[in-house]
Amino acid sequence: MKIAIIGATGYTGFELIKIALRHPHIKLKYLTSDSSADKKISDIYPHLKGLCDMTLIPNDFNSIVSDIDAVFLCLPHGASMDAAKFFADHNKIVIDLSADFRISNREIYESTYKETHKYPDLLKEFVYGIPELFGDDIRKTKLIANPGCYPTSIILPLYPLIKNELIDTDFIIADSKSGVSGAGKNPTEKTHFCEVNEDFKPYGIFNHRHNPEIDFILSGSYKNLHVTFTPHLLPINRGILSTIYTKSKSNLNLIIKCLRDTYSDKPFVRIYEKDIPSIKNVAYTNFIDIGIYKDKDNVIIVSTLDNLIKGASGQAVQNLNMLSGFKETDGLL
Repeated sequence: MKIAIIGATGYTGFELIKIALRHPHIKLKYLTSDSSADKKISDIYPHLKGLCDMTLIPNDFNSIVSDIDAVFLCLPHGASMDAAKFFADHNKIVIDLSADFRISNREIYESTYKETHKYPDLLKEFVYGIPELFGDDIRKTKLIANPGCYPTSIILPLYPLIKNELIDTDFIIADSKSGVSGAGKNPTEKTHFCEVNEDFKPYGIFNHRHNPEIDFILSGSYKNLHVTFTPHLLPINRGILSTIYTKSKSNLNLIIKCLRDTYSDKPFVRIYEKDIPSIKNVAYTNFIDIGIYKDKDNVIIVSTLDNLIKGASGQAVQNLNMLSGFKETDGLL
């Protein structure tokens, strides 16, 4: 399968390249970047010297569309709409790593991102790409909205518990922490080394744009559900850890059994019963590790993943594998 990575110089593009190089069914045809056109990707990421020395080309989609089967869109939020429309119109597989197609409700999307969605009809055609939950829909489509990294860490443990009415849907708190790469490659005042190092702080309290995404997807298993979500910035490069607080009258063994049954045949979900998941054990992998703990009616769920892999590029390739009929783990182990 011939692929192009649109916007290949960011962290997610870099991870996609590394995965593509070891994938048995992917041929990397084009890497694009308007800002770094004519440079070699290995000059930007010396890690790739001798492995991938492809020259970056501008975002001239007409020049590549006839020679590819699938595209990964690693563009900023808002910038993916036109690219997705172009490649969808040419019947290509489109996997969008931005937020432009994650929320199929136009009103919620526009109130969250404060801009008008250009293609509301196309918005409804995209499938939300958590393979473990929405595999049947993913296999039937060519259009995937790759989930956010925080939402993946929260939705995967909660969705089956909510669907099976095992937890209190009126009380769910997600306290999440992410490494600095979650903010993207372009530096800002808040992600400068001197601002992040030896510090730990929350941000986006009550207004983080991933909260509506979390609520919207979880509401598919229970209507009008709301998660109180607070993200924090960790002084590390990569990784997410979400500590989720809720209540339940159900037995802990029943809660664990629900998750085990749901994900028994899912190769990238690992359920803990005694040990506590940690970022170190999922970094640089496509795994999500989930632990569940209960005291009286209080339930604590801990989930961890690598924000750049299971939270972005790895999950994107997992989606491609699923909709293309490849082995789900191809390129990811």
